[in-house]
Order: sequence, then structure tokens, then C-alpha cells
Amino acid sequence: MKKNAYFKLDIQDAGCTVEIIPPEEGGKKLDMKEVTEYLEAKGFNNYNLKELNDAVTVATQEIRRVYVGEGRKIYENEQMEVSISSDRMLVFCRFHAPSNQGKLMDEKEILGDLDFRNISYGIDTETIKKFLADRQYCTNYIFAKGAPPVNGEDAWIEYFFNTDHNLRPKKNEDGSVDYRELNTISRVEEGQLLAKLHPAVPGKDGIDVCGGPVHGRQEKSMKLDFSNNITLSEDKTEIYSNVTGHASLVNGKVFVENVYDVPADVDNTTGNIVYDGNVTVKGNVKSGFSVRAKGDIVVEGVVEAAFLSAGGQIIVKRGINGMSKGRVEAKGNIICKFIENAIVVSGGFIETGCILHSQVSSEADIRVSGRKGFVSGGLIRAGNIIEAQTIGSAMGTITQIEVGASPAVKARYEELNESVAKIKQNMEKIRPVLVNFNERLQKKEAVSPERVQQVQSLAKNFKEAQQQLAVQKEELKDLYEKIQMTNNAKVKIKGTIYPGVTITISDMSKSIKSEHSCTRYVRERGEIVARPL
Repeated sequence: MKKNAYFKLDIQDAGCTVEIIPPEEGGKKLDMKEVTEYLEAKGFNNYNLKELNDAVTVATQEIRRVYVGEGRKIYENEQMEVSISSDRMLVFCRFHAPSNQGKLMDEKEILGDLDFRNISYGIDTETIKKFLADRQYCTNYIFAKGAPPVNGEDAWIEYFFNTDHNLRPKKNEDGSVDYRELNTISRVEEGQLLAKLHPAVPGKDGIDVCGGPVHGRQEKSMKLDFSNNITLSEDKTEIYSNVTGHASLVNGKVFVENVYDVPADVDNTTGNIVYDGNVTVKGNVKSGFSVRAKGDIVVEGVVEAAFLSAGGQIIVKRGINGMSKGRVEAKGNIICKFIENAIVVSGGFIETGCILHSQVSSEADIRVSGRKGFVSGGLIRAGNIIEAQTIGSAMGTITQIEVGASPAVKARYEELNESVAKIKQNMEKIRPVLVNFNERLQKKEAVSPERVQQVQSLAKNFKEAQQQLAVQKEELKDLYEKIQMTNNAKVKIKGTIYPGVTITISDMSKSIKSEHSCTRYVRERGEIVARPL
């Protein structure tokens, strides 16, 4: 049986020694510090430290003896050392062997010693009896255990609709989007369960070895938060939709907006659509018509040269053919089969199968996926990543790809640059008039009252222009710093990128001069470089 090494004193009239008993069957070696602290506490300090250290640390199966002091007739009894864990949940007891003629402790003494230290709860008498039956020294015994607290379980809410606004649409094996199985918008039916509250489970206090309370982590309660068109169950643990519509979760609050269904096309028979909730168009949105919704817009057919505006997402299952006049904008994501000759603006990500001769911008990512997945012609902007199979064409179609800052930031930056240039131009037109007028005044030439009034007006305009210029320059500086700070933006081409494409990352641009395949473009050390995927 495994036993740790231990030590015991042999006290004689002629002198005192300490016996070092080796471990058995893989037991632990002695700790030199434990031996020396015991000897010092008992008044034995007349020993050779090196000799004692060798006896303790050198492996041997023999009992080693080391002289530690002069003889005496006072013997040492068996000793129990008690330590309590920092959380007061465990009591460790460690015994030192008695010297020759020393007395052994009994159960009553052990229990009395624990009581003296205010240890009153969870005492393990079976382990105490086990020690008394087979004493092992320099070995830790756990003689008492506290009752740990039971932590409370937090309340949680289970939702039965899609709560992830960034959820990507389902894809086929070839990487194309399955527009029949889009899962980015949660349509709910009247009477459908929306959410279930699982109440908090209270915890239970524990008890430490001294009988004191131990408090567990307190559970957190929750309640269902919801808006109109929703019914709360009597026990306040479930909510149900009162209408057929779209469900969404915004900052922990459940919303259900009813759906305006257009059974066919948006055309002369329907006129323009303006709706506070969500709109579903079963057919196409014809040229010249518009659909405006505060929620989501889903179009089962094609969007022609029309205008779409949504406070949420826009899904166009058969694509956008804007005929150079169409515009589609959403504060959320935009998902469509293709984009051709249109302006498309998204506050989230854009997922499509191809982009042709269009102006497309996304605050996040633009991913052009599927077997073809090509981008050709136009201006494509994304705040983070643009990813496609093919960019440009073998015909050298001019295609501008920009990443590295929010499209809104870059658009404002360009707008301010134009405005600053225009203000400077106007100021330069006014400046000679003011200079000439001052020269005439210095020469004391006669000036008509009408001319004085005219110049005063120009001077006022000049001063206002100066103030406006200062404000716009400051904003321009801030925007430039934002553009410069973008480090993680990239362009990824899984297939081929062709000459005629210009890639801009932040404020750096690179014209593609030759074909490249399976490439990503990133900004490193002030320049745009191509790296393999």
C-alpha cells in the first residue's frame, strides 16, 4: 500500500536524533521545510543542515538518522496540524508521528481539537476512524467538508423565429443561393407561438465547516418584452402572434408587423405602395413604380426600373434589372438573384449571384456567389469585404471595386471634397472685388452708395464662406482619418480578375494590368498587394 515518507524523533539522555522513514510503493518524498519547521518548533536546532538535507532528499530504502540536539527526558506526543481552505469548505489535517514514549491521539482528542478551532459542520468521522486504524504521517486527510451552495439558474427566453439579423441565406452545393429556401426573414402565422420564458430556478445557500452560511450566485430574472400584435399567456411565460406577418427581435423586444400582400405585379392596377409594416409582392415591380415599407420587402419576381426603400431587409427572388433608372435601398441586408443596371444601397450585407454595370454599396460585405458569381462594370463599394468568382471581363470592362471604409463615409468624403473646391472657387471670385474696393478707399476715390452696399454684401458672403470652409475642412480631416484607419478590408476573387479593374482600399488604388486567379487583395505597408487565397 502506498505510504508517504515521514519522520519521528528519538529522544534519549545521550542525545536526540530524527529518523527519516522512506516512502513505500510510490508514496511522496518528505518536504525539507516541513521537517525543519517541526524541529525548530520543538526546540531542536543543533543539527547539520547538509546532513539533514541529504537524509531527506537522497532516495534510499533505509531509515536515516540525523543528530538534532542534546538529550532530554521530555517526549513528543503525536501532533495534528489543521488548515482550513480559503473558502472554508475543507479542513485538512496532517499528523506528525510521536517520538519514542510519546502518546497517540484518540478520536476524542481529534474532535476536541477541531471544536477548539470552531470546526463544527461536515466532520467526517469515518475518515478519522480510518486514520486511527492505519496511521499515515505527513499525509493530508480531509476531516470536514462544507456543503457547497447550489447556484441559481438564470431565466432564459426560447424564441421560435429567426432572431439573427446577419443570418446568411441557405446555399446550394455549387455555392449559389437557394431563393426558394431563404431563411433570413421570419414569417409567422396568426396564433403562432413566438417565445417562451423559462423562469429562473432559485439557488440554495451552503454551509461552511464553521457552520456559517455560504451564498451562491443569485439567479437573474427576465420577463417577456413585446410590442403590438402580440398576446401574452395567462401565466406570462408565452407570447403569440395576433396577425400573420413578420417577427423580429430588436434589443430584446419582440415585434410582429403585419404584411401587406400584393397578389400580382406592382403596376397601374396597384399604384405605388407605401406601408408602415412589411410588404410582399407576389409578382414583379414594374418600371416607374415604387414600394416603400418601414419593415421588410419581399419580391417574388423581378424589380425593373423602379424604386424600393425598406427600413429592414429587401429580398428580390428573381433579381433587379434597373434599366439604368432603378434604385433599391434598405437599412438592412439585400438579397437578390442578380443586379443589372441599377443603384443598390444596403445598410447591412449584400448577397447576389452577379452584378452588371451597376452602382452597388454595402456598409458591411458584398458577396457575389454561385457558379458564375461575376462582377462586371460599374462601381462596387463595401465597408469590409467584396468577394466574387470573377471581377471584370476579358473585354477589359471598366470596373471599380472599393473597400476599406463605409460607403456612406466615402460618399460624404467625396461630397465634401467637391464642396470645398466649390467654396474656394467662389471665394476667389469675390476676393479681387474686395481688394479693388479697399484700394479705391485708400486712394479716397468716390464710390456710389449702391456700390458700397454691393461690396458689403460680398464681404458678408466671403466671411460666411470662410467659416463654412473651416467647418468642412475639419470634417474632411476626420473622415480622412477614418478612411486611413481601416486595416482589415479585402477583395477576394475565387476565379479570375481581369485588366480594366481598379481596386481601391481606403485611399490607395491599384489598376489591374494582367489576369490573376484565386487572389485576395489587401493593404500592406501603404500599398495594395495580391496574395493567394
